[in-house]
Formats: sequence, structure tokens, C-alpha cells
Amino acid sequence: MNAPIQSVPPTPEAVPARATPPGDKAHPPEATVRMSTGSCMIWTQRMLQALERGNDGRKWHTLIDKVYAPVNLRSALCTVTQRKTSPGIDGRSATSVAKDAEAEVATLERLLREGKYEPQPVKRVWIPKPGSREKRPLGIPTIRGRIVETALRDVIEPIFEHSFAEHSYGFRPRRNAKQAVARVEVLLNEGRHWVVDADIKGYFDNIPHQQLMDRVRDKISDSRVLGLIETMLRQGVMESAKGWTPTEQGTPQGAVISPLLANIYLDPFDHQMAAQGREMIRYADDFVILCKTQTEAEEALEQVRAWMSKAGLTLHPEKTRIVDATQRGGFEFLGWHFERGYKWPREKSQKKLKDSIRERTRRHNGHSLKTIITRVNKVVQGWGNYFQGGVSTVSPKIDGWIRGRLRSILRVRAKRHGRGRGRDHNRYPNDYFAERGLTSLINVTHPTA
Repeated sequence: MNAPIQSVPPTPEAVPARATPPGDKAHPPEATVRMSTGSCMIWTQRMLQALERGNDGRKWHTLIDKVYAPVNLRSALCTVTQRKTSPGIDGRSATSVAKDAEAEVATLERLLREGKYEPQPVKRVWIPKPGSREKRPLGIPTIRGRIVETALRDVIEPIFEHSFAEHSYGFRPRRNAKQAVARVEVLLNEGRHWVVDADIKGYFDNIPHQQLMDRVRDKISDSRVLGLIETMLRQGVMESAKGWTPTEQGTPQGAVISPLLANIYLDPFDHQMAAQGREMIRYADDFVILCKTQTEAEEALEQVRAWMSKAGLTLHPEKTRIVDATQRGGFEFLGWHFERGYKWPREKSQKKLKDSIRERTRRHNGHSLKTIITRVNKVVQGWGNYFQGGVSTVSPKIDGWIRGRLRSILRVRAKRHGRGRGRDHNRYPNDYFAERGLTSLINVTHPTA
């Protein structure tokens, strides 16, 4: 029997969104709610208490004023403009919007308060798929659109977040992929090695609008907020060669609000699986169900198919399967490959890392070696921080490959042809690069090795 899979830190406890004033006997202790920083700006103690007690069984019906509140819009504008985001179809950059922040906040407050805000279409561009000649669509909303969506999300997210299932990890405050992977490891070590490895075909592009809005209406009755969400769903896409195309289903590409809406739509699925005793881990549209027997896994898959059919969704026929994780082949989840009691970064994850390194280590690179190593270290550190643990044979191989790329650069600069090899290992030994600050991936992924 193989040793238990090395785990990562467990899910941290949720923390109060806002503290109760000391000695305030008029208010009971506040609920513990996972909230984003933006939500904390707008959610009051009274709203949190209503959320905890179920709002007396009523829906939330006065929310639009929270959306267009200047403090909320300023917070949203700051969040959006601090990120590296490309301009949408209006050509306005994050920098230009930030320079005129107060005027932008005033304009958005007026448009939202008067019910005159209309989102502009998402700009669609096509980018190459990693490791393929095919291209995939990328949606780029306008900066103004991102601000409004962020302001809306920060108001409505806690309403749904409060009742989301524990096994949902994607795009939620204080939850992440590492926690989802840790949960998979726990269940595998409990003997749940029969895995339903499922894939929803084109999930974000195929969510039915009417059914999605019905889920939102289950908890929100503010007609202006509902109308704002509907306009976002219908905003369409703008493509240079085709012009404007309406969106009749799915969530907006690249939209800030899309991950929340996607979680809202799958929330009943989460709770149904939990009620049926299924051990599911879901990260957005990527999920696995871990079972103790093949029969249990087959029953779980049939239940998944039945729910998806009613929800207007389809499981990918080639990517959905039942796997015995104790056998060769295993399964992949959130960038990891799990097999026979071990885990390691899957091939696509390793290739993505190498593609990033290649861009920074071309042989005729004009930057200094110090600059190249600094740029390489950023990629290695980020990748390694996620892929900590697992088998220890992957990182040394990648370390050697990276040093080989750097030797090739030095070989060209010494006016020699070809890749770094042979005597180049003596001219530029491993210590040569370590002395110049090259980060070793093995030290990041296995810091105690």
C-alpha cells in the first residue's frame, strides 16, 4: 500500500466580516461570513444579522442603492484600475479612468440611480491555445463595465455566499484551489479511490439565462438589480470581423460577475450531491466525486447526468469517466495528476511552465543574464508555490532544463552554435547559476528537501 498523499494546509476558518463594537449589548454577536474586501465596504452590521437569521424568510428587496453608493463605486474603481486590464471596445484604459476617478464615480452613480446604465458589448479577440494551433475566444469588457460589475458583485455576493456548499472552492472569498486539492487528498487517503471525473461541456457559454435568473430571484427581489443583471447577460460581444453578436445564453466572457453567477447556477447541484451523501469537490465547472466502490461511483455519475440534463447542461462524453485512482492512468484535477497514492504536476501544467520560461530565455535574448534570471525566478516562484509537495522527481528535471536554456544563451554570446551541452556544463556548472541568484524549483516545491 502506498503512503498517504502529502497534503497541504486545511481550509482556514472564516473570519467575521466586521467586528461588533465592544460592550454593544443592543446587537447580538455577528455572524461569521466569508466576505471579500469590497463587500465589507458596503455590508452593515444590520445587514449581516439579517443574513444570518435568513432575513426573516424574506427576499432581499432594497439593494440598488447599495450598488450605486459612492463608497462602493470608489472601492470597485480602485479594485479594477489597480489591475493590468486591456481596454474594451471604448478604448478607455484603466490608467485614464483612474486619473478621472471622481468624475467616473459621479457619472456611474447618476446612471445607476436613474436606471440609465447600459453595459457595452464585450470585445472578443482570439488567442492561441497553449500547445495547439487552435485559438480560443477571449472576452474583454470595458473598464466601466468591470467597475459596475464589481460594485454589483460586492453587494450581492454575501447573500449567496452565506449558503454556498462547503465543497465549492472556486472564485469564493478566502477559498482557493490548494484547499480543494487538500480535500481530494484527504478523501483519497480515506480509501475513496473510485473517482467520477466529470467535465461540463462549455459550461460558461451554455448556462440558460431564464433558469439562472430564477436562481437569482430565489433570494433577490429588487427589480432594478435583477434588471441590471439581465442587461449584463444580454450585452453581447463585439468582434472586428463580425460586428455585434447577441448573447442568448451563458455568462459574459471575461466579466467580473460571471464566476459568481456560475456558482449560483450550480449551487442546487452542490446541495443535492451533499444530501445524497456524495463526496464532491468542485472548483467552478471542474469537479470530481470520490467514492469507495465502483457501484457507488456509477450511481453518482447517473445522478450527475440526470441533474445536468434538467439544468440544460451536457457532460463532455470524452472527458467524463469513472477512474480507479489506485491503477495506472489516475485522474487530473486543478493542475495535478493523482495516481496510485501519489500526485505530481500534470503534463499540461509542466508544459505551461516551460512555455513561459521559453519566452524569457530565447537564445538571442538581448537582456543581461541578471535580468533574465530575475524574470525566470518570478515564473518559477509562482508555479512552485502552487505545486508544493507531490513526488520529488519532477522539479529537478525542470531545474536542469532551465539551466540548459541559460547555457544556450551563454553559448550564443560566446559565439558558439547550438544548444548548451557537453563542456558547457563544465564552463557553467549548476553553482554558477545559483551564485547569480537562479531560484531552484526543488527548493520551492520541496522546501525541506
